[in-house]
Amino acid sequence: MWSSTTTLCLSSLLLVLILCVSGVSSYTNPKIIGKGYRLISIEETPDGGILGHLQLKQKSNTYGPDIPLLQLFVKHETDERLRVHITDAEKQRWEVPYNLLPREQAPSLKQTIGRSRKSPITVSEYSGTELVFSYTADPFGFAVKRKSDKQVLFNSSSDSSDPYGELVFKDQYLEISTKLPKDASLYGLGENSQPHGIKLYPNDPYTLYTTDVSAINLNTDLYGSHPVYMDLRNVGGEAYAHAVLLLNSNGMDVFYRGNSLTYKVIGGVFDFYFFAGSTPLAVVDQYTSFIGRPAPMPYWSLGFHQCRWGYHNLSVVEDVVANYKKAQIPLDVIWNDDDHMDGHKDFTLNPKNYPRPKLLAFLDKIHKIGMKYIVIIDPGIGVNSTYGVYQRGIANDVFIKYDNEPYLAQVWPGAVNFPDFLNPKTVSWWGDEVKRFHELVPVDGLWIDMNEASNFCSGKCKIPKGQCPTGSGPGWICCLDCKNITKTRWDDPPYKINASGLQVPIGFKTIATSAYHYNGVLEYDAHSLYGFSQSIATHQALQGLEGKRPFILTRSTYVGSGKYAAHWTGDNKGTWEDLRYSISTVLNFGIFGVPMVGSDICGFYPAPTEELCNRWIEVGAFYPFSRDHANFYSPRQELYQWESVAESARNALGMRYKLLPYLYTLNYEAHISGAPIARPLFFSFPTYTECYGLSTQFLLGSGLMISPVLEQGKSEVKALFPPGSWYSLFDMTQAVNSKGQYFTLEAPLHVVNVHLYQNNILPMQQGGTISKEARKTPFSLVVTFPAGASTATAKGNIFLDDDELPEMKLGSGYSTYVDLYATVSEGYVKVWSEVQEGKFALDQGWIVEKVSVLGLDGIGGASALEVDGTAVTSVSNIELSTSEQEYQEEVEDGEKKTKSVMVQVNGLSLPVGKNFAMSWKMGIKG
Repeated sequence: MWSSTTTLCLSSLLLVLILCVSGVSSYTNPKIIGKGYRLISIEETPDGGILGHLQLKQKSNTYGPDIPLLQLFVKHETDERLRVHITDAEKQRWEVPYNLLPREQAPSLKQTIGRSRKSPITVSEYSGTELVFSYTADPFGFAVKRKSDKQVLFNSSSDSSDPYGELVFKDQYLEISTKLPKDASLYGLGENSQPHGIKLYPNDPYTLYTTDVSAINLNTDLYGSHPVYMDLRNVGGEAYAHAVLLLNSNGMDVFYRGNSLTYKVIGGVFDFYFFAGSTPLAVVDQYTSFIGRPAPMPYWSLGFHQCRWGYHNLSVVEDVVANYKKAQIPLDVIWNDDDHMDGHKDFTLNPKNYPRPKLLAFLDKIHKIGMKYIVIIDPGIGVNSTYGVYQRGIANDVFIKYDNEPYLAQVWPGAVNFPDFLNPKTVSWWGDEVKRFHELVPVDGLWIDMNEASNFCSGKCKIPKGQCPTGSGPGWICCLDCKNITKTRWDDPPYKINASGLQVPIGFKTIATSAYHYNGVLEYDAHSLYGFSQSIATHQALQGLEGKRPFILTRSTYVGSGKYAAHWTGDNKGTWEDLRYSISTVLNFGIFGVPMVGSDICGFYPAPTEELCNRWIEVGAFYPFSRDHANFYSPRQELYQWESVAESARNALGMRYKLLPYLYTLNYEAHISGAPIARPLFFSFPTYTECYGLSTQFLLGSGLMISPVLEQGKSEVKALFPPGSWYSLFDMTQAVNSKGQYFTLEAPLHVVNVHLYQNNILPMQQGGTISKEARKTPFSLVVTFPAGASTATAKGNIFLDDDELPEMKLGSGYSTYVDLYATVSEGYVKVWSEVQEGKFALDQGWIVEKVSVLGLDGIGGASALEVDGTAVTSVSNIELSTSEQEYQEEVEDGEKKTKSVMVQVNGLSLPVGKNFAMSWKMGIKG
């Protein structure tokens, strides 16, 4: 939905950029504060950690008084994960609640400071399996090294040549820095729209504070807070990756200078987690093992979704569904923004425009064919004495408070109160409201928006005597009677983070930061956890309904949100720039452990051109979460509105629907190992430095590369191909043989280039316009070998299950896992499967109908085909065909052009749930 900061969003971007630059003067004029701390005691703890105490060396009053004594706790929690926790030694401080993000408790504070060992004066080490923690005592600094390659991953010590000082720890200002090698590539620290691509860019501002500000604002703290970065280095041709998480929910600025990085945080503690890697995939595995594995998604959620703010009544929605069907464009899910609501109030239906009997009849109709329906829920509950949701909320005391009253804000219904999802009573009340609504309307998922939290007003407000909102003019103009709150240090902290890219007050257009939650928790501390806590409560509510796998889409996210919800990248615009930025944001969220992510296809704000919408669906068809969504004020932009876009959609979404078994298997891999669905190329080619900053192409899984057109008026695309053989998925006789270089590919308006890398086996089905039907079609397998290789291997896998089950796992009796293998050796080709728990797939009747093997060496075709040990005769329905392949490649003098063939075996009927093996001989070269 339209951002509450629309006026900011639509102001001159140039002005915004100028203001953003003015807000980051501390890059060029860093302020050195104090002399740091000295280590005065250290001892081992019973659980194998070390516990020390740090004493302030010299007072400084900048940003408030220092905390004189700190507690240091360090522990190797796993072989690959190290924790470094620093807090006030004498007073409990705010930390991310352990019940929201389960983890080991840090040691309790001791009343007396032990001196069980004399203060060390030389560097000491605390070694684990993969990581080594070392420290210097005076001034205190620490370093983290990886054992295997001796790389220093983090080093907080400073010297006179550094643009930063020692550790600073005050009540409302914490500062710590690390040196970095200048050639390290960093990724993460979101959420923001990054104009320079996926790699962090020196001297760009990175502010983390969940904010409802449109994604068209560059280098600005957006809807989510993810204080984690991945560091990828190439040392002597070897690639090494690790990650650093600062688990802290307070607002912060992170200053990245290229050779150093400084955190400036306005509260909480230093709670660092270091993940050893050393591959990008291993890093995300270790990270999601800690923060929570990504949620399993229902199969239908991988289909195409259509939404718009402005479907004024049910007949418009019915027309949209009918027009998608008429145009033969795939569609699985139809959405409503708040048009279905009665007066914008959550959990209600507009009796005139969405009469319940007609809506239920419509849902019954689409549910029968496998389609789904999702609606929006905003957190703000309308203040209305006749509104049952509000009445029950007041009765259960579920709202965030200010001056012992529910904090008053304004969102779409007018005056609202915000539920406090840190309160267990609120979670129960929310679950009950979701249940009541589901009984009213059997929705298939929930979309939770505006949960940064967004507020159209600022400060302390009262309901005015007149009507609010007035019912005319924009609905996002504040009409409450409000006064700014500056009387507390929580509303006006001494250090100003670069909020909204403009150093606005941190309570601007959100909940006042001196408001408080359950048990007196300040909004100042918990602000960036709001959407995360709502996601947890909503997940619990949906799972409790019918025991089905929940689907939740959330705008605001935090560390661990991917365990509960999918994400979209918020309010973008129908521009070529926004199309390009979307790729970096989608890839970042894979690193953040939120792999089910996508951007509003064709743009949320007005208005995409026909050409742009063509190109956007060719990208968006391959987002993990694929949805067209538009603004109330935008022209209609459903994919059938232009015939040319409909053609591109049939082509690109047609391929997506053939790839659904692959996407669903990637969803399973994400759930068990954190592996992103959409990945930067460096995940599969970490030693190939050319792709470290590549932000215009991406992979689905390990080897399916999307190379879209991202510029106006282009009918070709210059795409980077890492070394090896790449096969076009739309025409498997066409291939690229690369030594690691760019190739120019033809890309007329309706064409998107999708290539499959060598050594893969890709499971596909025949597609369709609804995932339920597409899922019933026969399978085909695409096997890729390096072009013309005499000896090679390939592998792939398929995960299948009952996608309504809450858990996604083997052992349920309702799932099957298939490992796929292929080899070629001296002209002999073999393809086979190894099945775990085949009963489910057998019960569903799934079969493999076709196998295509690409890149084979040989002329004269294939012969002596055997299937499951039996020779195939000419009277069989099985057909063997051979086609020559054409290569784009750069051939040097004396080199021969690559030749290979594709062999296709058609007419098979191999049960997916049963081991199979097939083999044949290739013709011998003359």
